[in-house]
Amino acid sequence: MNNRPQTRETLANEIWRACDILRRDNNCGGVMEYVEHLSWLLFLRFLDAQEEEWEAQAQLAGRSYRPVLEPPYRWRDWATKDWPADDLLGFVHGKLIPYLQTLGGDPLRDTIRGVFAERNVIVCASGYNLKDVLSIINGIDFHSQDDIFTVSQVYEELLRRLGSENRLAGEFYTPRPVVRFIVELVNPQIGETVYDPACGTCGFLAEAYLWMKRQEKTVEDHKTLQERTFFGQEKKPIPALLGLMNMVLHGVTAPRILRKNTLEENIRQVTERYDVIMTNPPFGGTEGYHIQQNFPVRSQATELLFLQHIMKKLKPRDGARCGMVVPEGTLFRGGAFAEVKRALLEEFNLHTIVSLPPGTFAPYSDVKTALIFFERPGPTKEIWYYELPLPEGLKKFSKGSPIQDEHFAEARRLWRAWDAYRKGRGPREACLSERSWIVPVEEVKARGYDLTARNPNRKETEVLPSPAEIVAGLLEREREILSIVEELDELLGNNKEVTEA
Repeated sequence: MNNRPQTRETLANEIWRACDILRRDNNCGGVMEYVEHLSWLLFLRFLDAQEEEWEAQAQLAGRSYRPVLEPPYRWRDWATKDWPADDLLGFVHGKLIPYLQTLGGDPLRDTIRGVFAERNVIVCASGYNLKDVLSIINGIDFHSQDDIFTVSQVYEELLRRLGSENRLAGEFYTPRPVVRFIVELVNPQIGETVYDPACGTCGFLAEAYLWMKRQEKTVEDHKTLQERTFFGQEKKPIPALLGLMNMVLHGVTAPRILRKNTLEENIRQVTERYDVIMTNPPFGGTEGYHIQQNFPVRSQATELLFLQHIMKKLKPRDGARCGMVVPEGTLFRGGAFAEVKRALLEEFNLHTIVSLPPGTFAPYSDVKTALIFFERPGPTKEIWYYELPLPEGLKKFSKGSPIQDEHFAEARRLWRAWDAYRKGRGPREACLSERSWIVPVEEVKARGYDLTARNPNRKETEVLPSPAEIVAGLLEREREILSIVEELDELLGNNKEVTEA
């Protein structure tokens, strides 16, 4: 195996060269395909390096070691051989992937099976291209923290590119400045469990790990972070693979990432709960009647079902908390939405709502969104609002002018003042500004549980929203109307079935 030392710049260039090779291949033309292909190769390469360490540790302790992957399916057995190109493809298609799809018996093997099963795994059309990529990956030393850091940096850029260039990928990539802001406000601590019910590429879990790693002081802290902290679920197999690889590259060797439809769980029978939940669940989708039956308040809207799931999955202890992204419609919609929001305000302390500008999730969605933060115990007494402004000269965020960490600077400062005030350690005035205000819960109830961010400090000349805000609002209301029409269609269909019966 080629473990030649490389500078970070050289290694990064080599990984980008691997991407170029894959992109030129007939089976991997799009960004989704070549990122997926690179991901499963990196995953198997990393697993082999981990197995080398586990095997060495077992030998030092005088224990026998059972490999996760048996020969000849370990990376060192097949990926370092000088195969004829066609024979290499034959082995990967005919033996390696079928073997990986039948693994099981423990969490790690189950995870590997979940990554490779239930989908057509992307493999190079050209054996020569695959050999070139294997050679590059063999040049990565996964025992070197420098190499792992470099690969993780490139991989994070690939995920960002995937989110911006592939509209279908937008649903599982959240802009990292948004993720970092939520993680900072939620402030997860070692010893707490962290869960994302729609983890996508694991941006929240990876960022939570980086935040919590700074607290690590003992071997037990390290083991806790590696094995007992991070839990995620993802419905689609490709983002589940990308997310697992993202966690591995960030340094978590045993994350509990399951490929399953979170909403299939009946929340009346929940047994496993978590201290901290951070997520950007999918919105705009619909779920059928069989899924809706898992929830006390039935709705086709996925965002409302996820909100109910999250409320139930938080541990019933003081301090259990959540930070999440919601479409603006969740704030203002009535009916089933109002019913769930009433329960949220009664059972939890919904202490913070941050309204995000149009284009925050550009280019794949112009739906206006907000961040909500709630915790146990309830009920809610008052809510602090902050309206994130657009930078001067911008009408909306976009692919060319995306949201950045510095855009949250004022929000961070004012929120710290709000957090100090609500904990009795600071004055109320310190968290108030032209863009932040406090609303008593009685006012929200009087509005029919409408949580919309209505800034009372706007000057009369600023009352009219910008064209971008108008468009975003129209898109959200159009989606609300379509959702209502679909619910009516379903009700009419059910009535027709009953009549015909």
